[in-house]
Amino acid sequence: MKELWTLPGIRFFLAALFTVMSICLILTGCGRSENDLSGRSGSQGEISDDAPDEVSDDTDPDAPDNGAAYTLMTKVMDVINDPVFGDYGRLIFPVDRTISDDLELQDVGNILIWYNNVNPDRTVEIANYLHDQAAAGNQIFYDIYTEEEKAADPGKEDTGLFFFRGDPGAKTAVTNAGGGFMYVAAMHDSFPHALELSKKGYNAFALIYRPGADTACKDLARAIAFLYENAEELQIDMTDYSLWGGSAGARMAAWLGSYGTAAFGADTCPAPGAVIMQYTGLSDVTGNEPPTYACVGTSDGIASWRSMEDYISRIQENGTDAEIEVFDGLRHGFGLGEGTVAEGWLDHAVSFWERNMKK
Repeated sequence: MKELWTLPGIRFFLAALFTVMSICLILTGCGRSENDLSGRSGSQGEISDDAPDEVSDDTDPDAPDNGAAYTLMTKVMDVINDPVFGDYGRLIFPVDRTISDDLELQDVGNILIWYNNVNPDRTVEIANYLHDQAAAGNQIFYDIYTEEEKAADPGKEDTGLFFFRGDPGAKTAVTNAGGGFMYVAAMHDSFPHALELSKKGYNAFALIYRPGADTACKDLARAIAFLYENAEELQIDMTDYSLWGGSAGARMAAWLGSYGTAAFGADTCPAPGAVIMQYTGLSDVTGNEPPTYACVGTSDGIASWRSMEDYISRIQENGTDAEIEVFDGLRHGFGLGEGTVAEGWLDHAVSFWERNMKK
């Protein structure tokens, strides 16, 4: 079975990635707030000269909650421990980041290192969406491994899929957050995307995976196979499914798109209809890339927009549909880009996916 470490060019990248990150963590410490992280390495192993933006403070924490379960001032631990979620509440937020008892939803951006433009209102919206869906009796979390597999490998306990339902029988997207293969920044880098896709009628899943490039790709491969196996029960259409990802999550989407699920130990599944990737710098082009959309900011100190343009250009040279949007002045990890020059990119990405649907 083909392992990630044997794939062209990736072994060298991973060695450099973890070396740089280890040095940066020693120098700066991994428990500091986002605003203390100027100059740290990013999720692709390059050094960033940019300090992440401060979390937006243009919201009113005293505003009425209109009966919502959570507000900006709700403690993150209160969401995690809410009985409505059962045992999987802890996976809504990064299990590999230290979360203090007094951290509020409006300050989640403080633990999402390497990310910018974190929207507190969006965080509250997602937490309330998940709460309301669970309270209504809709299953929103799915294990991708059996109890026996999790017992044999306890790390698999920290995996699974959050389901953002669209229309029954609609096509499917799988979103993958980044986090430098050290943690999963789902609350900013995959949950918002999945929620917006579900509003458009698509069925969207956000993967919670194990840190580490190899294990992350194995978890994504297993998740895709799980969705194929259970498509009828889930009422989803897996033909022309799309893989989405930001930063490290974009690498996962691209690697699965190029090499396939079998390369990472799962059953063989069809290639995605499209890969949607944000702010990551890849160099290897295999010739097997699916149609690929990319976006990045010109002030990204982690993923070079020029490298991404070159990557997309070489995919195009192979006769495959590909396009890139480059946004002036944006830093790494802008997510949906709400309130920035990137706002609306997700609509463009959906249009790209739709034009590459064969069925």
